[in-house]
Order: sequence, then C-alpha cells, then structure tokens
Amino acid sequence: MLTRIASFTALMMSALCTTAGAAEQAPTQTAADPIAQRAVMTGEQVVQILDETVDWYRTLGTQQQAATQPSDLLILYANRQTADKVMALAFEIARANAELISSEAGAKQEQQEASSPETASLTRIKKKLDDQRTELQGEIEGVRRQIAAASGKDREELQARVAVLQSELDLLNARRNLFANMTQYANENAGANALKAHIDAIAASIPASAGPVTTTTTTSAPAAGSTSVTAAVSTSLSQFGIWDLTATVLRLSAKARTIETVDRRTEDLQEVFTQIREKPLDQLKALSTRSDELAAEAAKDASKLKYVRDQYDTIAWLFQQTSGIVTPLSKAEVLLTQYRNNLDNWREATQRQTRDAWRALGIRLAIFAGLLALVFTAAELYRRAVFRYVTDARRRSRLLLLRKILLWALVVAIAAATFATELGSLATFAGLITAGLAVAMQSVLVSVVGYFFLIGKYGIRVGDRVQVGNVTGEVIDLGLVRLHLMELSGQDGAMSPTGRVVAFANSIIFGATGGLFKQIPGINLAWHEITVRLPSGADAAALKTRLIEAVAGVLKDYRDDILRQTQEIQRTAQVHGSADAQAQVQLRFSAEGVDAIVRYPVELLHAAEIDERVSREVLHVISSEPAAPPTA
Repeated sequence: MLTRIASFTALMMSALCTTAGAAEQAPTQTAADPIAQRAVMTGEQVVQILDETVDWYRTLGTQQQAATQPSDLLILYANRQTADKVMALAFEIARANAELISSEAGAKQEQQEASSPETASLTRIKKKLDDQRTELQGEIEGVRRQIAAASGKDREELQARVAVLQSELDLLNARRNLFANMTQYANENAGANALKAHIDAIAASIPASAGPVTTTTTTSAPAAGSTSVTAAVSTSLSQFGIWDLTATVLRLSAKARTIETVDRRTEDLQEVFTQIREKPLDQLKALSTRSDELAAEAAKDASKLKYVRDQYDTIAWLFQQTSGIVTPLSKAEVLLTQYRNNLDNWREATQRQTRDAWRALGIRLAIFAGLLALVFTAAELYRRAVFRYVTDARRRSRLLLLRKILLWALVVAIAAATFATELGSLATFAGLITAGLAVAMQSVLVSVVGYFFLIGKYGIRVGDRVQVGNVTGEVIDLGLVRLHLMELSGQDGAMSPTGRVVAFANSIIFGATGGLFKQIPGINLAWHEITVRLPSGADAAALKTRLIEAVAGVLKDYRDDILRQTQEIQRTAQVHGSADAQAQVQLRFSAEGVDAIVRYPVELLHAAEIDERVSREVLHVISSEPAAPPTA
C-alpha cells in the first residue's frame, strides 16, 4: 500500500510542475469576444491611475498651507470632501477592474486546462487518491465491525490492523492535501492577486479610502512666519504698514500660484478619467450586442438553451462589473468639475485680495515718499534760510546741527509709522531697546548730552583757549562724544603748543572735580600780580602811590580794550562797580618786612609785553627809593 502511494505521489509532483510551467508560459491572447476579453484596463494602467489620483489628492496639504483666511478654510473644507469622494471612487474603479482581470485570467486558465494533457493526468491522480481514500475508509469500517464480534486474541489482532490502516489513511490524507494545495497554487493567477494586494496597500495609506466618505477638517493655526496680516478679509488693508503689506502681496502671489498648479493637476486627472471611460462604454455596447446575438441563437436552436443561459449569466456579471467602472468614472468627472469650480472661486477671491493689497501698498509708498519729500524740502529751505539770515558762524553751526537732528528724527519716525502695523507694539519694542541702550551706553549718552552743554551760550568752540583740570590747551575739535585740545605750556601770555593732543569726554562738564575754564565770548582779559619787598625804612604809603602811578602809566596804552572788556564782564555777570579795571597795590606785613602785592589787568594777547613793562617800572620805583640810614 505504501509503495503504491509513493508512486502516485511522484506522478502527481511531475504533473503539477508541468502544469504550473504551462500556466506561467501561456501567452496572452486577445479576442474580439467581450466575454473572452473582459478587463478594460491592464494592471499597470490601474496602478498608474491610482498613483496619479493619490498624487493629486496629496495637493490638499499644499492647499491647507495656503489657506490662512476664513473664506480659504471654507473652500478647503469643500475640496477635502470632494477629494475624499474622488479617491474612494478611484479605488472602486480599480477594484472592479481587478475583478475583471481575475475573471478573465480564470476563464483563460479553464480553457487551457480543458485542452491540456497535463490536466487530464492531474485529474486521474486526484481520482485515484480519492478512490484509495474511499477504499481505506471502507476497509477500516469493516475491520471495526469485526472487532465488535471478535474476542480474545482475534480482537487484539483486529485492533492492531485498524491502527495500521488508520496510519495509512492519515498519510494518504496528507498526500491528498499536498496535492490539493499544489493544484490550487498552479490554478491561481499571480498577476490578479498581486494587483489586488497592491490596491489594498495603496488604500491603507489613504484614510479617505478606508471606509465611508466622512471628513473631519481641523482648522490649524497659521504658520509661524505669518502675521496678523492673514486676517486681511476682516481687517482693512489701509491699517497695515509697508512691511506687512509687502508680505501680504508676496503671500497672496504664492497662493495664486498654488491654486493655479492644483487646478492644472485637477484638469489633467479629469482628462485621464475621460479617456478611461471610453473603453468600458465600448465594452458595455459589446456586451449588449452579444446579448442580442445569444437571444437570436436561442430562438433558432433549442438545444443550446443551457449554453445560452450560462452565457447570459456571465454577460450579466460582466455588465454589472463594467458598470461598476463606468458609473464611478462619471461621478468622478462631476466631482472634479465641482472641485475646479471651487478653485476658480478661490482664485478670483485671491486675485481680488491681491489687487487690494497692491493698491494699499502703492498708497502707503506714495504717502511715505511724499512725507520724505516734504521733510527734505523743508530741511533744505531751513538750511538756505540759516545761511542767508544767520551771519554768526557759531550760531549757524548750532542751527545746522539742530536741523540735522530734527531731520533724521523725523525720517525715522515716518519710516516707523509707515513700515510698522501696530504702533503700540513698536513703541513698546522701541522703549525696551532704548532702555537697554541707555544702560549699555550710559557714558556715551552722558557725553552726547554734555556736548549740548558745551556749545551753550557760554560754551566753547574751535580756537578757544580752555583749561580742563591741570591741562591748558586750544580747542581743535569738538565732537558729539569727545573734545580735543592742543596742549599749551609756558607762562601766561607766552604759552606755546607742545604738539600733544589731549582728548576729554564731553561728560567732564558734569564732573564733580577738575572742571573746565574758558574766557566768555569776546573777553580776553586776565589779572596778574607781582609781589615785591619794600626797602626797610622806606615810606610805604609813598611807595604804594608811586607803584600805582607807574603801573597805570603802562596800562594807559591798553586802556580802551581793557575798559571795553571790563564793561562786557560787568554786563554779563551783572556786577555793579567801577567800569574801569585799575591797577591795585596791597601792602602786607611779614617777619622780614613789608611786601607790596601789585595786581593789574592784562590782555592775554599782550600779557608777556605788559608783564615785562610792569616789572621794569616796579623795579625802577623800588630802586629809586633811597636807602634808610643805619641805626645807632
């Protein structure tokens, strides 16, 4: 028995291998009969259509990024619902065509098996295995009936025989199952099954195709780069600044390009569906014609009624499956038309918003340019008026500096007002920035403020001789932050440049020590003094009178200038007294004798000359005093 099963198994394996190879190598034949050629698209075409539809469906992500306004979100919601329906219809078309491909492949395989010698061999093997199985089952039942009537040793032998026959039946069933599985594998169409698996895999990646078309649209917040300008529908564009208006124009232009791209993709997909619908429509016409032909054959020959009935059943199923392709295609075309209408409405709204944004931007730019032109024109007129009516160079420089400060302050203010959208936020931001700069640049700001004090009414200018602390010099540059002096050395009136430049921060004006000293404008007067020892025994009163007269004689040559400057000092300082600066002599007793302190005004430009002349006159007065007689 086991030898017989082994031989049958070898024959079965050989026949299965031959049949499988024949099924794989069988060429695909086309026929005009609609029952023979059932599929309207190949598997590659089905996959290509699904890929194009899925690629089009994913443009919803691009649309969602561009939808930043309430009206955009409404259109996006409608488009998402339509796209979900189109996607579900595309999978419905693909599955219906896959069933037609599978049915067509099965029909061709049945025809091949009916005319193939390998199929007859497999049939004989299957029949022999079934007969063998039936024989073993009958034999097992007969032995079991004998066991019921036997006893003793015969019963044990019969039970052992039943166990052997059961083992042989189990092995035969295993061989029979292997044959059935291999026969099923040989009869399966690998292409149709792979296509169905591919369709299911694509469907799993698209949520819209997983079940009924129910859509939930989540309104996401605008992207981080977008600002409050995205609410252009509800907010007047005239309230926006140039910066935000420019961003709005660029964003709306990008949105218009996105809509145009999606519309072209939708038009291409609609054209594909239109082309696909032609073949299934022709197939339906062919099936209807074939149905009429079968009706005529049945009327002529009654012996073909069974054949005609089978053909009618096949045609009915094919008609239903092909209709399952035509109907979704028609629905998809209608939905894509609606989809494009939504895009047209979106495009028109975007174009209208773009025109409004361009108009508002143009008005803002015109206002900005007009204000700048007005400010610069006023500044130029102010400059010309200063040069025409102000003759004092010092005052003119101050007025021009004021013009420059006001000009750029107005330019900054106008730019901030026209470029910014929310002035409150700008003011807050500017306040924070100003506070930070004030802390970080405290010394620089104090020096800038000190500059305006230095150029005040009694301020300094280039060429003035000043003293800062222990440094005396001539001003060679006065900037917003620093003051530069050419250092001078020597005695008053005979001071000369040392060649060294000394820089001081303008904040020295606020210093608690040191300080800055200079003559008031138009004043070049200073007081010098000489201390001399009077001869012992001399008449101090007479010497004092003679010294005053001698010094007054020297100052007589410079009297007019000294008088003018003295009056100017009194007028400026509001000091009441003599309007003429006179020489003064003050006597002072000391342990060695009597000292005379001679004080006299000098012009700084002639200080050295006056000091020398006064010294000669004082020496002459002192030397002309006779010496006192010696005491006894």
